[in-house]
Amino acid sequence: MAPRCWRWWPWTAWPRTRPPPSESTQSFHQQFSTQEQTPQICVVGSGPAGFYTAQHLLKHHSRAHVDIYEKQLVPFGLVRFGVAPDHPEVKNVINTFTRTAHSDRCAFHGNVVVGRDVTVQELRDAYHAVVLSYGAEDHRGLEIPGEELPGVLSARAFVGWYNGLPENRKLAPDLSCDTAVVLGQGNVALDVARILLTPPEYLEKTDITEAALGALRQSQVKTVWIVGRRGPLQVAFTIKELREMIQLPGTRPILDPADFLGLQDRIKEVPRPRKRLTELLLQAATEKPGVAEAARRASASRAWGLRFFRSPQQVLPSPDGRRAAGIRLAVTRLEGVGEATRAVPTGAVEDLPCGLVLSSIGYKSRPIDPSVPFDPKLGVIPNMEGRVVDVPGLYCSGWVKRGPTGVITTTMTDSFVTGQILLQDLKAGLLPSGPRPGYAAIKALLGCRGVWPVSFSDWEKLDAEEVSRGQGAGKPREKLLDPQEMLRLLGR
Repeated sequence: MAPRCWRWWPWTAWPRTRPPPSESTQSFHQQFSTQEQTPQICVVGSGPAGFYTAQHLLKHHSRAHVDIYEKQLVPFGLVRFGVAPDHPEVKNVINTFTRTAHSDRCAFHGNVVVGRDVTVQELRDAYHAVVLSYGAEDHRGLEIPGEELPGVLSARAFVGWYNGLPENRKLAPDLSCDTAVVLGQGNVALDVARILLTPPEYLEKTDITEAALGALRQSQVKTVWIVGRRGPLQVAFTIKELREMIQLPGTRPILDPADFLGLQDRIKEVPRPRKRLTELLLQAATEKPGVAEAARRASASRAWGLRFFRSPQQVLPSPDGRRAAGIRLAVTRLEGVGEATRAVPTGAVEDLPCGLVLSSIGYKSRPIDPSVPFDPKLGVIPNMEGRVVDVPGLYCSGWVKRGPTGVITTTMTDSFVTGQILLQDLKAGLLPSGPRPGYAAIKALLGCRGVWPVSFSDWEKLDAEEVSRGQGAGKPREKLLDPQEMLRLLGR
């Protein structure tokens, strides 16, 4: 029988489902000025920001109930779909998130697209507070001629392809060219360069998708250039990723010593992490390798290089105009000092032949709902310490709060701050004091709209299926890529 749909009466009139709290309970929670003893809170997004926010709320309020909504059928966001398959240690944080999801005061609701299946206003009506933690789901465009040509892809889509993000499963990048260019010099740029150049036998035991592994086995890419507008002192990748590239089996680095002239003296005053990173770059570029390393490089069949002081100006088409065949780079120089250093064109250009261009110049968030303020220029929700500006009871955490910067630990700290701010507002009586129905109201709305949420126990069934499929190939898992197949496996 189809669910009945009706319009909910005002939430302040919602009947209490339990007797008034005992005196001892009131004493235990007297620090919270609100009369409501079971705060109903929802978090939108189940990546690191969402789970860390939920973790903090559950830990620091003994009665709070947190519902986590996710548009994918599976949880964990960027940890599942962004972390490189050859970095399994980074994914161990999933164990922490699973413990949070197993709390009897936490529930996961996947396959729910907030802004389409349910509005933010409907969530605000059903919960005491709503936290938007949906990350940065888009990429920054190059905004140059030719970027629409086949052979030009966003690094975000490429990462999603080899990591099994359903929306990217049919990407089918053409790897038949000899040379690829990655635009950008952050960790994601090094990730995609490393995956392109890593011998497939080193990826066979990871959770990379079988489709991606098959394509990489057939890849003809032998050289990857990683291009940045500024210089060695401004690269955005970290020393761990650089060390991995330098030591990558079967490859050799191509670094121009001229790019590093005078750098030894200039790094004395920079912070220690930047100094260590630059020293490693200097060593790789200017020091003569030992006998064993020289022999390794001489036998390498693949290469990668860093091109500094170059800004993309135009993607060059093949003679028939049907695909990318190169990229025109403007030669730049630096102006300003410190954080204000920027690249300006010198007027010179150079053309770099290539058959694949991967744009890795940044992620950006999308507006989720017309009722939520959004700064399109910065790509964030305007907020003060996680409080959404001019919308009481609405909060944000993670990349949609501060922009797509930092690593998972940065997001953890940021999310804890948002959680603490929310609890402070609850204690101060700034959130609604009457009871709220929480998921009971949203479940009815979703049922009326033909949306069938996926629970965390549903995910664990899919997880078991992935692990089972991976065992035959000696992999930790073989990811399910098709949402329809996932639903069929769940009997939907």
